[in-house]
Amino acid sequence: MTKKERAEAICRLLKNDYPEAICQLNADTPFQLLVATRLSAQCTDARVNLVTPALFEKYPSENELAEADITDVESLIHSCGFYRAKAKDLVGMAKEIRDTYNGILPDTIEELTKLPGVGRKTANLIVGDVYKKPAVVADTHVIRITNLLGLSSSKDPKAVELGLKKILPPEESNDFCHRIVLHGRAVCIARRPKCDICSLKDVCKHYQTKVK
Repeated sequence: MTKKERAEAICRLLKNDYPEAICQLNADTPFQLLVATRLSAQCTDARVNLVTPALFEKYPSENELAEADITDVESLIHSCGFYRAKAKDLVGMAKEIRDTYNGILPDTIEELTKLPGVGRKTANLIVGDVYKKPAVVADTHVIRITNLLGLSSSKDPKAVELGLKKILPPEESNDFCHRIVLHGRAVCIARRPKCDICSLKDVCKHYQTKVK
């Protein structure tokens, strides 16, 4: 089985297990999704979802956040960790989107990664979820699980992203990443994977070579 064939089979199996492939971060607008994704670095989605309601109530768009006092933003996002750097980035990206992009989020990886604090993972999420273009969000779940499955062989996020783009069906790539996250939380748990009940075990390289 080639990597591409393996990827297509895994996409089909994941779609059956997780038909609702949705981002786990709560946001009402593209800008709010960008903010929530920045906050999710080194932080759980569940924690971010506890923090963002108060943040978005006070600063619902780039216009308000661009004028925010950074220390106030720090107090609102404190529990997300790395709050000083994140607050600085949030206010900075809000100013850039308001002043440089006329309030419209860029729709390419290249432009998005020019924003303060926005890396390729965040940029891919926006490109995929907001603009519905093929994208691969190489987060910790995707890197770990695609290595186990035999779809990747690197720990470098960019290498994993670019490698997966070559083998995933373009129309499936966004949902694939969301489903991998769901699978990582429900079944392929980092320290205690439930290999015996995993629907992917027949196409999983790790299971076939190390567990079976």
